[in-house]
Amino acid sequence: MYEEEVVIIGAGISGLATALALHKKGIKSVVMERSETLRNDSGTAIGIRPNGWRALDQLGVADILRRTAIPFQRERVVSLDGGRKQEDISLYHCIGETRCLRRKDIIDTLYAALPPTTVKFSCQLESIKLDPHTTKPILRFIDGNTITTKVVIGCDGGKSTVADFLNLKPTKTFPIFSVRGLTNYPNGHPFGHEFTNFMKDDMHVGRVPIDNNTIYWFSSQPYIPKDEGIWKNPEVIRQYAIELLGNFPHEIQEMAKNADINSLSFTHLRYRDPWDLLLGTFSRGTVTVAGDAMHVMGPFMGQGGSAALEDAVVLARNMAQVGLNHIQSGSNVIVHRVGEAFNRFVRQRRVRVVRLSLQAYLIGMMLGTSSHLKKIIWTMLLNFFFPNQKSHMDYDCGDL
Repeated sequence: MYEEEVVIIGAGISGLATALALHKKGIKSVVMERSETLRNDSGTAIGIRPNGWRALDQLGVADILRRTAIPFQRERVVSLDGGRKQEDISLYHCIGETRCLRRKDIIDTLYAALPPTTVKFSCQLESIKLDPHTTKPILRFIDGNTITTKVVIGCDGGKSTVADFLNLKPTKTFPIFSVRGLTNYPNGHPFGHEFTNFMKDDMHVGRVPIDNNTIYWFSSQPYIPKDEGIWKNPEVIRQYAIELLGNFPHEIQEMAKNADINSLSFTHLRYRDPWDLLLGTFSRGTVTVAGDAMHVMGPFMGQGGSAALEDAVVLARNMAQVGLNHIQSGSNVIVHRVGEAFNRFVRQRRVRVVRLSLQAYLIGMMLGTSSHLKKIIWTMLLNFFFPNQKSHMDYDCGDL
């Protein structure tokens, strides 16, 4: 058994961003990652809204990432019901900075900004318990190793072991599945700087430019295939996507046919109930959660990644404000101050993530039903609670 001061579980976007934010505030941490190498080859891309870019600016990596993707100029919704395009369903000229980034680019950039020994690989957390005498968290990993630490930050995703320790209720699944992929156009794509959503019957297809040659796309519909085990085979996913998009315009069908086989994924979309976020306990002593471990939500607003970046800035700022960044080398973390910082963090984030999750929940339930009446009800609720459905992008997490 050995001891660490601050341990972050998970080296995804949330974990790496949190480690970087702490590093910039002079707080050393170690990130324990279950995989053998950096998980920069999984996932496809995520949208970063203006609020996310504000957080990336605070982390000092925004300018690097801006060079990897083009900004959106407008977002458009196209209805294909009835066999004809109705391009006036919705047209939104983007205000503020929105780009779609490859997940690999975000992971690699955050990782490169950290001290070389920050991330430890092949460390899959099995359980957490508190020492009955010191109340320090004791982390046990599946390889049998045990670590005593003073601070634990769970950034281990929607199926979080740290969230289980905090007795958070299990996440749920939307009645929706999504196929996602990347398609490269060697001679350049003709779609400009426009994020386009195609709606046909109960299907929803999004086409998002990353740069002048690469498109991120996704399709979703309210039907879950019974045998989800087969969806680990990328070729099966490709053939299914081609069949699924058979009634869409030729350019959409070709996009699926020419997708990078290694980028294809099948996902049953998960979320944490908004009321669980409102009432849940997200810290216990010197243990807390952030990112998807705290507030996994549907991708319908493109806010999952940006919200995790906000968490990193707010959490590190609160830890520094109680003096944790002035500890001399070799000194112990002041445990009671950590609890105070975590309580502040949860208070400052709760309303924000409840609003994001509620809006994503209402959109997901609207998209996930085939009932016309239920769609009307979900739409009415969405418009009632969120008359300005773009306001979620105006949020500013503040200075680090």
